[in-house]
Amino acid sequence: MGRKLSNLAPDRAALANEARQLLAAVRTAYLGTLADRDGQPMPFVSLVETRLAPESELILLLSDLSDHSKHLKANIRASILIDGTEGLAQPLAGPRLTLLGEVRRSEHAASDKALFLERFPGAALYADFGDFNFYRFRIREGYFVAGFGRVLRMDAADLK
Repeated sequence: MGRKLSNLAPDRAALANEARQLLAAVRTAYLGTLADRDGQPMPFVSLVETRLAPESELILLLSDLSDHSKHLKANIRASILIDGTEGLAQPLAGPRLTLLGEVRRSEHAASDKALFLERFPGAALYADFGDFNFYRFRIREGYFVAGFGRVLRMDAADLK
C-alpha cells in the first residue's frame, strides 16, 4: 500500500531552519526587477552579490547606471532567487529559496559597507564610486524548495 500524504508533510520548523541556513550562506543570488517595456511590466533578472544583515535583510551593492537599479527607482518590488544547487548532479533535487520583497537605498550605508566588504573585499575597488550605493532587500515572504515534497511558504518572521 502507498504512503499516506500526511506522512509526506514537511516539518515546518526543520525546513524554516534549512531556509535560514541557505539565506545566511548566500554569496550570489538572482535579483528579479520589473522593467517597463512599452508601458508593460516585464521581468528582468540580474546576478548580484549579497550579504545578510543582522536585521535579516539582504545587503546589495548596485550601480545606479545598471538596468536593475533604474527599474527599482520606478518600482521597489523585487524578487531574489537563492540557488543552493551548485555542483549537484540533479539540481532540481537541491535547495533554493525565492524571496519576495522591496528594495530601497540603505539607511545603514556605513555598516552595510563594512559587512559587504568583509565578504567581498574585491568590491572595495568600486564601492566608493559615485554611482554605487548600498541597498537593502526587505523580505516580505519566501518560498523554500528543499527537494521533492519538501516545500514551505514562509513569511518574513520565519526567516529571522
